[in-house]
Amino acid sequence: MSADLSQLVKAYDVRGVVPDQWDEPLAELFGAAFVQVTGADAIVVGHDMRPSSPGLSRAFARGAAARGVDVTEIGLCSTDQLYYASGAFDLPGAMFTASHNPAQYNGIKMCRAGAAPVGQDTGLADIRELVESWLDSGAPEPEPVTPGTITRRDTLEDYAAHLRSLVDLTSVRPLKVVVDAGNGMGGHTVPTVFAGLPLTLVPMYFELDGTFPNHEANPLDPANLVDLQKRAREESADLGIAFDGDADRCFVVDEHGDPVSPSVITALVASRELARNGGSGTVIHNLITSWSVPEVVREQGGTPVRTRVGHSFIKAEMARTGAIFGGEHSAHYYFKDFWNADTGMLAALHVLAALGGQDGPLSALVAQYDRYAGSGEINSTVADQTGRLAAIRAAYEGQEGVELDELDGLTVTAADWWFNVRPSNTEPLLRLNTEARDEATMAKVRDEVLSLIRG
Repeated sequence: MSADLSQLVKAYDVRGVVPDQWDEPLAELFGAAFVQVTGADAIVVGHDMRPSSPGLSRAFARGAAARGVDVTEIGLCSTDQLYYASGAFDLPGAMFTASHNPAQYNGIKMCRAGAAPVGQDTGLADIRELVESWLDSGAPEPEPVTPGTITRRDTLEDYAAHLRSLVDLTSVRPLKVVVDAGNGMGGHTVPTVFAGLPLTLVPMYFELDGTFPNHEANPLDPANLVDLQKRAREESADLGIAFDGDADRCFVVDEHGDPVSPSVITALVASRELARNGGSGTVIHNLITSWSVPEVVREQGGTPVRTRVGHSFIKAEMARTGAIFGGEHSAHYYFKDFWNADTGMLAALHVLAALGGQDGPLSALVAQYDRYAGSGEINSTVADQTGRLAAIRAAYEGQEGVELDELDGLTVTAADWWFNVRPSNTEPLLRLNTEARDEATMAKVRDEVLSLIRG
């Protein structure tokens, strides 16, 4: 293994190819470093359905236990189920998953007690430095301590009960819902969370299979929604829901199979959470959610706060502002009542409650929140991210009525449109998001910027 882990340790998680970039001995070092940096005397560890996950997870637990730390293994779980355990047990946690990445990848999402994020500025850089130093010399023998215990505990029923306690589902009418789990952890959690609700559940790809035989478990890519859209129409379903690999994100399609943008879901859930909190509260949205999100929040009496993309930034801002809810364009949804952590499953329950609490179809319900034309996220592979960003800045800087900001990548805003271009943390990509007051303007701006990105 290379003593430089910069390609493995990202902005807010560990992620790389197994065994080329990391393996079980390295996972063991991460376990030791995690407990040293957090000062924990007990932790909770969970993993997804990838073939490499049980071994990596157990190695991490061994590394922690060797340093006297008691480890609770919750086994197969979704990422938000791990956050639930971290919050409910008040323990630091580690989730072994590479989310929506292809099968050969794996990673670790780490948090402190109460699901507080561990990102570059909140311990991840320190963990990386420790592991790098140990790679050269080997990890130092732990002080003479009694090794910690490693015990198993199932949290699925408790997690499901907690989620259901946060949404009033008593008046939901019978609904037919198609769920595409993408062979990911939604297949494990959905049957338990949805149990007892008046739903006719049509399951798709619920078999846990980390090789993703049907399609990538990344519903952000429209190609991976096609099966769900088709099935929702065939079944005359009220809606369809897709989860990503570690089931912390949910995507929604309406009764026609048309995707409902995560910004629309953010606005819908924000209005519900504001109503539940007496019509006031702060709602966090990242800088590439739709203009409709801050508009709806203000209309409902709330205070919108704009932040950069990424769960550690959103969670930090939620903690700082006491926000009741936060949403991202990527279908991550964060709840104060869920330790400020993200849970797609709770967002899905809100959608079911909103739809089932009235008689109209989902398309009509969400129309009030869908106000602008958006491009969605368009990724372009580029060799020189910095150079391309500079070229875009040069093209728009100084134009009358145009504002530029660099909160996260480059955002350019005019009266009738805006766009953001930002580099990926994990791949040689630039990501473009564009929105405008009408489809023609959006397409024009989108194509102009793409031509600059792609040279």
